[in-house]
Parts: sequence; C-alpha cells; structure tokens
Amino acid sequence: MDELIKLRSQIDGIDAQIIELFQRRMDVSAGVARYKLSRGLPVLDAAREEQKLADISAACRPELAEYVTGLYRAIFSLSRERQQRMLDAANARFGLLGEKLGHSYSPQIHALLYDNEYKLYEIPPEELGEFLQTTELSGMNVTIPYKKSVVPYCAELSDTARRLGSVNTLVRREGGWHGYNTDYDGFEFMLQKTGVDVRGKKAVVFGSGGASVTVRAVLTDHGAGEVVVISRSGESSYENLSRYADAAIAVNATPVGMYPNNGASPADLRVLPKLEAVLDLVYNPAKTALLLQAEDLGIPCLNGLGMLVAQAKRASELFTGAAVDGAKIGEISRMLARQMGNIVLIGMPGCGKSSVGRALAKRLGRELFDADSLVEQTAGMSIPEIFEKEGEEGFRRRETAALSGLGKRSGSVISCGGGCVTRPENLPLIRQNGAVVWIKRDLELLPSDGRPLSQRHGARELYERRRELYESFADFAVENDADIDSCVEKILEALK
Repeated sequence: MDELIKLRSQIDGIDAQIIELFQRRMDVSAGVARYKLSRGLPVLDAAREEQKLADISAACRPELAEYVTGLYRAIFSLSRERQQRMLDAANARFGLLGEKLGHSYSPQIHALLYDNEYKLYEIPPEELGEFLQTTELSGMNVTIPYKKSVVPYCAELSDTARRLGSVNTLVRREGGWHGYNTDYDGFEFMLQKTGVDVRGKKAVVFGSGGASVTVRAVLTDHGAGEVVVISRSGESSYENLSRYADAAIAVNATPVGMYPNNGASPADLRVLPKLEAVLDLVYNPAKTALLLQAEDLGIPCLNGLGMLVAQAKRASELFTGAAVDGAKIGEISRMLARQMGNIVLIGMPGCGKSSVGRALAKRLGRELFDADSLVEQTAGMSIPEIFEKEGEEGFRRRETAALSGLGKRSGSVISCGGGCVTRPENLPLIRQNGAVVWIKRDLELLPSDGRPLSQRHGARELYERRRELYESFADFAVENDADIDSCVEKILEALK
C-alpha cells in the first residue's frame, strides 16, 4: 500500500509539471497567433502540425508513439481552437445598443480596453427584434430602455442576468446571443471602492427601477442586514425617510440630479445621521447635489464613473475572452475624470484669471468661458453699466444665472468674476463638475479700472472681506506673481 501511495504521489507531481508546461505552451501558442495577426499572416498552419506530429512520433519510444501522437493531436486541436477564437476576436465588432444614446463615453472606454471597432447603435423599439436577428456584431452593451427587452432574444442567460431579469451585455456564441449583467460587477466594484463593510448594516436605495434591482442584489450578496427601497410613494418614501435614520449606506439609483437637470437631489442626507458612505450612480455631473451635500457633511462618497468603467471592463472580457488588469479601471476613470472636469478660476478682480484662463485653455486644447463676459453679453451692457442701473444685487443675480449654465459644462476652463464667492449658492454651481483654483496675486499689483467694487472699497479691504470665502470655495490656490506660464504650470502640477 505504501508503494501505491508513493507511485500516486509521483503521478501527482508529474501532473503538476504537465499542467504548468501545457499552460506555458498555450501562452506561447497565443503569442505566435498575436505575432501573425499583427503582421497579417495566416494564423493556422496545418502543414507544420503534420510535420510536428511526425517529429514527435519519431522522438518517443516506439511502444508509446501512438499515445503520444494522440496526445499531441488533442493539444494541437485545443491550440487551434484558442487561436481561432483569437482570430475571431481580432475581426469582431462591438457596440452600444440603445434608443437615444446622445453623447456616450462607452466608445472611448472600450477603445482603451481593446483594439476592436465599437460604435453606437440607436435603434427604435419597433426595429429592435430585426436588428438583434440580423446584425453581424459579435457583442453589444445594452442600455435604457432595452435591458429587459433583449432577454427573449437570448439563447442563454448568465445566472446573474437571469436572477435580475436584466441584460446589459450580449455576446454572440454558438446557438445565438448569450446575455450577461455586468452592471452587477460595476456596482460591486463601486461598493468595494468605498471600503465600507456593509455586513449586517442597513442600506437605503433611492429608486425602484432596473438599476435599483442590481444595487439591491449586490448589497444583499455582500451581507447587508436590511436593504430598504425608497420610492416617491408607498410605505418607504422620501417623506418618511427619517424612519431609517440608522442607515449606514445610501445609494442613488435614480437619474435625479443628472445632466441637464443638475442641482436636484432625491433626498436630504441630514435625516440619515449614521451614514458611512453615499454612492450616486450618476457621473455627469461629477458631483451631484447629493454628493456635494455628502461632502459638506463629511460623509465618504463616490459617483458612478468607476461603475461605468468597471462594467465595461467586465464586458470587454466577455467580448474578447482576454482578461483585463483591474488597475485599468482606476487608470481609465482618472483619465475620464480629468477630461470631463472643468477647471474653474476664482480670485480677486485683476488677479489674472482671464489671462491665465486663456493660456491654460490653449495649453490643454479646451474651450474658455468668462463669466463676466457672458453676463455682459446677456445683459447687453458693460459691468459698470449693470452696477449703475441695477446695483450690485442685480449684477449678482445675473452672475449666478451665468454660472448656473457654465457649471453644467464639461471639460472647459471657466473664469469667474472676483465676487462670485459672495453668494453661497454659487459654490455648488462651480464645484459640481470640476476643480476650483484660487488665483492669488500681490494686492499692490491689482488694477481697479472698470471694477466698481475695487474702486469703491480698495483692493485690501475687498480682499479681507473675501479671503475666507476664497479659501472655502477653492480646492487649491496658486500664486500669480511671476509670468502667466509659470502660473499655468503650477495649476497643472496641482491638478495631477
């Protein structure tokens, strides 16, 4: 018996070596396929396989030649199958299916994950069935309103997609479309990113739609003690939200606060004093009113950009069969956040906001917007004339209206008037979609021409009134006491 155990142990050791060598061989075979694909060479080579089999048969013991040859025929078959999948993947085309897609970041995200074509497909409801049955796409992401509509067209559903009754990723496989739900993976990443352990804790989810179903499933699977759905009416509504004051997690699974309806919030977080994290699936604007309130209350919070990228990462793995390093989620999210975010300049009148803004916009290839200029354009008169006819209060109203529109923009440089910080309602307008930079300059260098308040009060008095306001509005400050290019460099370095 001891001898049998010893022999079996030897076999186990040999099997481990075979597995390791087989994996290495498959990886090298894949490398050969990638090399050929990159140079337009045929991937499959039947003649080489036959010659290789002959060489192998001649190299092994005669009594084992038949077995070794059979083994290698199986290995070659598996290798060909994998190479064929790579060939198919190289020629595959993908896309995003929806009814009205508008501007989507999906093509940009997927372009950073693999090299295949990825396009947007806006299909009206009456043409959905025909499109799914006739398209030559190899895979698709699916968005509103088709996540449930595509289910009947699937030959097979993943366990998660079947459980949720929702599909956001279609992959063409043998037998037809296979449906998956990678939104689950996306929100799971988002939840884990908070670092909050939800086990045994209460969570409130705003909204009862499809996104809410996914959120609730993830929270439940991660051990949340109770998950409460908050709706506009019913037993658990926004009206009686304070009933759940012991909630540790709040998730917005509604479009409330999403561009272009910035500024709206599904709930007042002050009635939930035990919150440890606030998550908003919306990512445009970067900071919804809900997230801005969470920040003000000191509650850790996240928008939905990471979820968008994480679900795309999982979808790309299903599309191509190639694993994607999890670090790509953070890399792509940060890149998109920088690209989407505004750079908002505040500071004393005459500190150089306009000049710095022009240089910064040129450097980054962005559009520049000047709030004072916009006020003058809409009013049809200069700022001194507005002050003369409407007073400071009239000017401030016009300024807030201008900032309300500018703050909704993405990827712009925005120069604000020196006194925008005097109205608290301007703070969320300029913080919602970008970084706020305080441009500081020696008070002796500040001009006052054409600046009614600087002429009336003097630069130093005005500065003392506003200093704490600038500090509270700004994410960081830079000095503009040298040349403009130096100031731009300081801003870019701080933004990193």
